[in-house]
Amino acid sequence: MLITRYILNSIFFITLGSNLLFGESPPNVEKILKESDRLYRADSCYAKIEMTIVNPNWRRTLLMDTWTIGMDRTMIRILEPKKDRGISTLRIKNEMWNFFPKIDKVMKIPPSMMMGSWMGSDFTNDDLVKESTFIDDYDSKLINPDTKDEKNYYIELKPRKETVSVWGKIINVVARDTYIPVRQEFFDEKDRKIRIITFSEIKNLGGKKLPVLMEVVPAGRKDKKTTIRYIDAVFNGKVPESVFSLRNLRKKI
Repeated sequence: MLITRYILNSIFFITLGSNLLFGESPPNVEKILKESDRLYRADSCYAKIEMTIVNPNWRRTLLMDTWTIGMDRTMIRILEPKKDRGISTLRIKNEMWNFFPKIDKVMKIPPSMMMGSWMGSDFTNDDLVKESTFIDDYDSKLINPDTKDEKNYYIELKPRKETVSVWGKIINVVARDTYIPVRQEFFDEKDRKIRIITFSEIKNLGGKKLPVLMEVVPAGRKDKKTTIRYIDAVFNGKVPESVFSLRNLRKKI
């Protein structure tokens, strides 16, 4: 799903000195990142997702079907609430379209709108078209957290020169025993924290053990957030190629 991808994409210490002090081998950062990248990824995926958007003046919950194949194609269709039923998003590589059934119109998202909010959430259109992976597109290193946290690893990720990214760096906090993500902090190029994603409610879903709840909060805001809950998921099942077409995008339900 787009969120799956993004979010579907998106998915990562005790200090190196401490490991050496107690005779432990330093953790393999590459292995941790590979596990993180694979967590929500598969050759194909179908998922039913509930997204709740909270703002100072309103709150809304969307129920969505999502499909993905690899890292190139994503399809999302809103099922509820009734007034939004049928609104759909299609992503093919770096191109993205929205369909609005009430006006029977398909709109292609121009580059100038890629940083705009998707459906009023704290995810941007750009989040939905990302194809980067932590292991391939970011330089990484273990860092020493400001807090004495013996349960998690902390990894700093900075985009490589050839990587197109709106982030100056990402801090991934991942559980030492399972490599399951705990929190991600996103910073701009001026090292200002922009948003935080937390992961919780670890369950077995679609044959994978993963957090089924993600919460996105803009830094410094307690009155605004977006939560995503995975209700169901099927990984590596058969997803027809026809799902990812403009014809299917316009399908009314």
